[in-house]
Amino acid sequence: MILVKNALIMSMIDDPYVGCLAMEGGKIIRVTRGMPDIDAQEEIDLSGSVITPGFIDAHTHQGLFQGDIGWAGMDGNEMTDPVTPHLRAIDAINPMDPGLQEAPAGGVTTINTGPGSANVMGGLFCSLKTAGNIVDEMLVLNPSCLKIAFGENPKAVYGKNEKNPQTRMAIAALLREWLSRAYDYARKKEKPRENEGEDKIPDTDVKLEVLVKVLKRDLPVHAHCHRADDIVTAIRVAEEFNLRLVLIHATEGHRIAEFLASKAVPVVVGPSFVGREKVELRDISFKTPGVLARAGVKVCLQSDTFPPLTYFQSILCMAIKEGMDGQEALRAVTVNPAEVLGISQRVGSISEGKDADIVVWSGDPREFYSRVEMTFINGKKVFQAS
Repeated sequence: MILVKNALIMSMIDDPYVGCLAMEGGKIIRVTRGMPDIDAQEEIDLSGSVITPGFIDAHTHQGLFQGDIGWAGMDGNEMTDPVTPHLRAIDAINPMDPGLQEAPAGGVTTINTGPGSANVMGGLFCSLKTAGNIVDEMLVLNPSCLKIAFGENPKAVYGKNEKNPQTRMAIAALLREWLSRAYDYARKKEKPRENEGEDKIPDTDVKLEVLVKVLKRDLPVHAHCHRADDIVTAIRVAEEFNLRLVLIHATEGHRIAEFLASKAVPVVVGPSFVGREKVELRDISFKTPGVLARAGVKVCLQSDTFPPLTYFQSILCMAIKEGMDGQEALRAVTVNPAEVLGISQRVGSISEGKDADIVVWSGDPREFYSRVEMTFINGKKVFQAS
């Protein structure tokens, strides 16, 4: 058992307080304002330090795009077919990717990672811890969502080769076509007719099997969209098929903040550090998450691999600098992503029974110059500042 004591605990459940926290068997077994009567094998005095839950990056591609080895590490986009819902991130993630291994140094203990946005349906994401050598042992939730994409990226990949889709109309049409196929496929599997006609039990289709889970709302869809009109299209299609929708990026979300709030759709904002390399990004700003949060939208902040996870803290600092409430910014990298990803029973806040994923800071993490001193994942110290 490890006991950390005398730190300012920002649990995300209560107001901050000076207290102690005990970890054993990968879990938080005690959190208290006083000194607990516990016989710990190791005690760490953290006087003057701050403890937060481990940060959660709700959307990234870490482990699938290993840039330091070039094309050999580019495993995030299968650009041969615009509809690949059956691809699984777990089959491509490299736990030895330096970009993933440096996450604990930035206070990031859980990420939601998966395919890029080249395809209209890109594949299945998973949520996993950022420490370990075997992906299967790092998983928190697999699959966590189906990635779909609107706008420039699918158009650019397939349009230049004169393939479908070349327009935004075709992107939405492909989504409707394949979701409709999945509906018919599920109906035929569940209620086959006695004859051997067209409604006989269909052969297994791995693409449609995934989409049936989406239609049954067992699996959410995370929709890559930047422009306001693409955001609205994503909502339109989701409503037509009663999908569980999460918006990813929403670069122009601030333009339609009240509309998004009325739809109660969570938004994972970012990456706001990139430039205006695409037309869709011409209105990119760190002001967006604050505008959305003030309108009543549940906001998460994400890296999308920009910046490196070592500097993940800078994202919430910039959002605060550009008008986001400090507590909302902290929620946007802890409790909000935990709830949006469906893993809040394990991570996102500090309470007894949850995973012992905690970060020790030199000061308030919402202040730029505060540094990560220690990171624990599943109760094990995985990072110690030199």
